[in-house]
Amino acid sequence: MKNKKIRCCVYIRVSTTMQVDGYSLDAQRDKLRKYAEYQNMEIVQEFADEGKSGKSVEGRPEFQRMLDNIENGTDDVQFVLVFKLSRFGRNAADVLNSLQRMQDFGVNLICVEYGIDSSKDSGKLMISVLSAVAEIERENILVQTMEGRKQKAREGK
Repeated sequence: MKNKKIRCCVYIRVSTTMQVDGYSLDAQRDKLRKYAEYQNMEIVQEFADEGKSGKSVEGRPEFQRMLDNIENGTDDVQFVLVFKLSRFGRNAADVLNSLQRMQDFGVNLICVEYGIDSSKDSGKLMISVLSAVAEIERENILVQTMEGRKQKAREGK
């Protein structure tokens, strides 16, 4: 008899259409599918927000739909797979709040890139730390983007 596969869903996100190589929706999807296959997991649903910022869960309809499905038991999954924690969110409070909402319904988060699993104590600690780092990265990106725009304005572009 074959082992029953662990049911999971995947969440992928890019903030811009001009996304850095390796973080495109297709690249994330591919890595998550390979991980699921390797871990004997069955992907039952995929959620993708394209061109959406990770600064909050607002304005990310697929993320909201995923959380609703978890709370309603629609997909009956044990895990959500994300490539990097920053794809799940770049606001520490939102990340931890969303994770708690999922865990209240017995669903945990796996960040494939670093092998972080929120069902383990060390995983929850790492998610807390990395979500703070992701928020700082977002603030740095905003500063760099504004500096770049100011420089272009000074150059008359």
